[in-house]
Amino acid sequence: MIEFRLDRASGVTTYLQLVQQVKDALRLGVLESGDQLPTARAVVSALAINPNTVHKAYRELEREGLVESRPGQGTFVTRSLVSPALGAHPNLRRSLVAWLTEARGAGLDPEAVNALFTSAMREVFAERVA
Repeated sequence: MIEFRLDRASGVTTYLQLVQQVKDALRLGVLESGDQLPTARAVVSALAINPNTVHKAYRELEREGLVESRPGQGTFVTRSLVSPALGAHPNLRRSLVAWLTEARGAGLDPEAVNALFTSAMREVFAERVA
């Protein structure tokens, strides 16, 4: 089961953070078709957020066809986003962990690392589109 975390300093709305965490879990195979998401009550209790925020996130995931709500039972994953290519590259993950460790050692905080990574990613993927 997924355990949600919030980054209140990220500037990203809470419901979108929940949506993104579910999508990431689906991509990484942490969540699979048939798995149940935590109840809204459990998420509210764990994160001290408004129940409407959880419901909004779950509705968005349902609108995207990733989950379905079953009255009286909960919210369940309906499809996976696992990419076979993602799991087939453990060396890329190790390289990324090494890079992150180096960035942290150089004194970069998570926000600086994210800015650097996002900038590089845009550069690489813009090349591909152009």
